[in-house]
Amino acid sequence: MDIIIKNGRVIDPANSIDKICDVLLCDGKIADVGENISSDVEKIIDAEGLWVVPGLIDLHVHLREPGFERKETIKTGSRSAAMGGFTTICCMPNTNPVIDNEIIVEYINMKAERESVVNILPIGSITKGQEGQELADIGKMAEVGICAVSEDGRSVENAALMKTALKYAGMFNLPVFSHCEDLKLVGKGCMNAGEKASLLGLKGISNDSEEVIVSRDIILAGSVNAKLHLCHMSTKGCVELIKQAKERGIAVTAEVTPHHFTLTEDDIVDYDSNYKMNPPLRTKEDVAALKQALKDDIIEVISTDHAPHHIDEKNCEFENAANGIIGLETSLCLGISELVDKGVLTPSQLIEKMSYNPAKVLSSDKGTLSVGADGDITIIDPKREYVIDSGKFASKARNTPFNGRMVKGKVLYTIVRGKVIVENGNLREEFK
Repeated sequence: MDIIIKNGRVIDPANSIDKICDVLLCDGKIADVGENISSDVEKIIDAEGLWVVPGLIDLHVHLREPGFERKETIKTGSRSAAMGGFTTICCMPNTNPVIDNEIIVEYINMKAERESVVNILPIGSITKGQEGQELADIGKMAEVGICAVSEDGRSVENAALMKTALKYAGMFNLPVFSHCEDLKLVGKGCMNAGEKASLLGLKGISNDSEEVIVSRDIILAGSVNAKLHLCHMSTKGCVELIKQAKERGIAVTAEVTPHHFTLTEDDIVDYDSNYKMNPPLRTKEDVAALKQALKDDIIEVISTDHAPHHIDEKNCEFENAANGIIGLETSLCLGISELVDKGVLTPSQLIEKMSYNPAKVLSSDKGTLSVGADGDITIIDPKREYVIDSGKFASKARNTPFNGRMVKGKVLYTIVRGKVIVENGNLREEFK
């Protein structure tokens, strides 16, 4: 279907475009971007008052398939992504079996081809079985389409093995996504170490448990000239370490999640496990540093760390509950509400961090509205106010602390390779 999107505010950071104009899609590709485009097309979308942006890209998503389909599946996760405006998502390897060989990668590719409504890029495990003992066959996984390697959910504790992984992944131009957590420092902690933990009688997790591994992995990446991407940063100290690394010319990028730039430990309501995540919610000082890091481009990516869980895994004691929250359907509205509306980022900077910069981390040609690029587009009403209702999510899961929160910014259209998946804020009938 050929489509013209008319009179929208086209925001394309890759090409330094931020103006009112039209976008023409032909045969699933961007055919033209300009004013007063005229063409005989099957569909015209009036985008007056709306943002028209490159399809959003999420580097950090847990789809849970294979092995944990009661939490989420490729089918449900992809629809949740589309509802959130994402046209490309990268799925983490901590499944069962672990994504640690080319057969599992090919299985995910096959399932995605059949059941997904967005682009899905698998991330391979760094070690076999995520056991931290022996490198997975990164080369074979690279041949069948992984976009990165990660041990997400844990750190590779053996520094020598991590250094080898960084060096080997670099041979295939793959970034290494690092989950930074020293488990011995974490101990039995389940929330940030601070006054709130003491008040609730819960064991705390100190900032240094994250910062020790950030520092180590930056040093290792610099020593072998590898591409390192730091996942879900949460502390002021991490920001300082990343800033220093960039000043030394180390190829490090970093991401922050919406929950870490929106919430603090003080927001935790009683023992509500929807506020339990890893890394934990930190202090106001940490949140302020993360926002400034986004503004200064020290942290250049916003990712969700979408972590769906079955209700039974959250409906229990805080210390025993599973870590993580879902985020695909709340990320953009929180970005607009907490960053754009509060003057932290411009609309262009927000889209850059949710589309163009994630594409750059992957060395991908997505994240742009350049002529000839894939027709992946998100159309947003930045002024639409509404209350988050997790009961209406396309995801299987409901574990979010944002249910009932008033936000601004609604995805009206998600277009993937020229195919309209979300229309007027709803999944089209054929994709439900």
